[in-house]
Amino acid sequence: MGRTLESKKKIVEDLKGLLDEAEMALVLDYQGLSIKEMSDLRARLQENGSVCKVTKNTLMRQAIDGKDPWSNLEPLLSGTNAFVLIKGDVGGAVKAVQSFQKDTKKSETKGGLFEGKLLSQDELKAIASLPTKEVLMAQIAGALNAITTKIAVGINEVPSGLARSLKQHAESSDS
Repeated sequence: MGRTLESKKKIVEDLKGLLDEAEMALVLDYQGLSIKEMSDLRARLQENGSVCKVTKNTLMRQAIDGKDPWSNLEPLLSGTNAFVLIKGDVGGAVKAVQSFQKDTKKSETKGGLFEGKLLSQDELKAIASLPTKEVLMAQIAGALNAITTKIAVGINEVPSGLARSLKQHAESSDS
């Protein structure tokens, strides 16, 4: 039995809501994946605040219709597609998808869309190689800490250097 018109409209509205929140979308060919493997992928993505939706291409076309940044997904809407809608940690989610694909060797990424631009496989790999948000924040904090330490040492060195110079001048005057 097919879906009713109301259920299709609800699916399209749900997809529109997910697209409004998403920063990036990946289109995966999920043919050959078992339910257990799809559940594994969804669990990996959930850790990064992302979601994997399997829906008909026609329903996704209706969801992206009129949404300018997502309209470039159109060329990828053929075949059996799973849509990974990423919000938050983009690099972590792409890493999770690539790790899943490496483990299962069944799925492949057809393409991705970020800020209205279709991404190549090389660009997706580059995004996956980026450090996570937490690592970047730690690196920035470390750099800021190093700068403040150098400033504090520099400020402290002025009176210390002056004191050493005065002491050296006093000792040379005594002799």
